[in-house]
Amino acid sequence: MKMEACEQEAGEKRVMDCLINPLERRGLAKPSTLTKAQYEAMTRDLCQRLAYMSEEGLAALEEHAAAQPSGKARDRMPIGNAMLEWAAQIEPPRDDGSPLVRKVFAHEIGRRALEGGYAPELLGVVKRHRKWPGGYFIDQARAASYDGNRRLEDIERRLVEGKEVSEAEAAWRDRRRSIIARCEEWSGCEDRG
Repeated sequence: MKMEACEQEAGEKRVMDCLINPLERRGLAKPSTLTKAQYEAMTRDLCQRLAYMSEEGLAALEEHAAAQPSGKARDRMPIGNAMLEWAAQIEPPRDDGSPLVRKVFAHEIGRRALEGGYAPELLGVVKRHRKWPGGYFIDQARAASYDGNRRLEDIERRLVEGKEVSEAEAAWRDRRRSIIARCEEWSGCEDRG
């Protein structure tokens, strides 16, 4: 745990050194809609959330953000949400589960999705919409899982029977099983099988 804290601290410093400070040196000021305290909170949050990024990824993000200034005079720092979206495109974070994802799968909703075979689809819905899944989203995930589950069953049946499975099918099966394993880990029910 101590190592994780050290890595996080080093990552936050890297974000300041490679992203925030260079943008400010270019003359980009705080967004006009934010107070100084709000701007400082935004940059702290960016440092925490982007601590996973490499120097190269941060340099690319800095270059992209500098070309996308906000404000009427185009002299303002882009808002944090925009920079987080660009960062996810430039260097996606490791998929160790956001706090929302972890809570969903630790909740009864996530456990039911695991038992019902629609956990990968529920994960996709939560990531896409970034909100707690209500009945509509759960129904969407459940309906979307039909084809995936049928495909997984078909591939596994052919493997058991000793029939040929293409590389693409095997890779798809491995990805789906890996996603299910991560969802089980987040739910705390890895031992359920």
